[in-house]
Amino acid sequence: MPLCLPTRRRLLAALAVACAAHAAPTIAADPVLNLYSARHYQTDEALYSDFTKRTGIRINRIEAGDEALLERLRTEGRNSPADVLLLVDAARLWRAQVDGMFQPVRSKVLDSRIPEHLRGKDDGGGAEWFAFSTRARVIVHNKASVKPGQVATYESLADPALKGKVCTRSGTHPYMLSLIGAISEHVGEAKAEQWARGVVANFARSPRGGDTDQIKAVATGECGVALTNTYYLVRMMRSEAAADKDAISKIGMVWPNQQSWGTHVNVSGGGVMRNAPNREAAIRFLEYLASDPAQAYLAEGNNEWPVVASAVMKNPVLDALGKFKADTLPIAQVGRAQITAAKIIDRVGWR
Repeated sequence: MPLCLPTRRRLLAALAVACAAHAAPTIAADPVLNLYSARHYQTDEALYSDFTKRTGIRINRIEAGDEALLERLRTEGRNSPADVLLLVDAARLWRAQVDGMFQPVRSKVLDSRIPEHLRGKDDGGGAEWFAFSTRARVIVHNKASVKPGQVATYESLADPALKGKVCTRSGTHPYMLSLIGAISEHVGEAKAEQWARGVVANFARSPRGGDTDQIKAVATGECGVALTNTYYLVRMMRSEAAADKDAISKIGMVWPNQQSWGTHVNVSGGGVMRNAPNREAAIRFLEYLASDPAQAYLAEGNNEWPVVASAVMKNPVLDALGKFKADTLPIAQVGRAQITAAKIIDRVGWR
């Protein structure tokens, strides 16, 4: 019996669809990585281009400050397109972990190249974030009014002999929270609070400004001593501006606590987002950041040090600061200790 017209039409339509599907297979979209980054240095362009050249994975990125990125991610929630988040402080990385933004990553490459104390571990033994560059928090002093021996340790900033000479940025800033938290981990909360109270009593002025402002205030003599991250200091040392050269000539730098636990170290780092749509690409990116070439890009971009021992970088000014004993307190522990630090600064009025 011949097919009725509607049936024949349906069969012809189905055959046409099948033939079209066979003749024109779906072309997969180019692999991509969605990166949210608090880093914004010129060398990062070369870093991202090199990753794409090596892997074929194109990077879409959003750059903003740490807090702005964290707020954006909270707003986006499970629908966030972010695959990787890069932040520039242990306290902020730990906060992102506590907020459930990262997922555990198990990678032989990362485990073999990133020192264990520079990983943000989860309860299951994996790591939720990794440090990829480091900086130190050092003491700078006015050569004319404070001798290096007076400020050989962080504890010395509470010495009554320095009354009216100490300057810092706000105690609520993550850089300060990380340092105060690290000190509390070493000496206990009670002694850390006693120290912080002594530092506040020695203030030359109310805390204000960033690290560069502290360095300049020490140079002018407004302050006798201050704290700064090394990259701010090296940035000024590399500057051709006459005012910066003059300021650097008037200050000295001390690696604190070389006879005890070592100088406090902070990090830039990142992890794979909890709902990353491109998880495999995200892990490949983190593994790439642990490679020797990427380590050089990362460190040179902000006058920092690589975390991988075999990485080589060229920064004579940073090298000129010399070798030092670094604190090896687990960086995740430092981040977690910001809770204690926040309580301390509230009680002693370090604002």
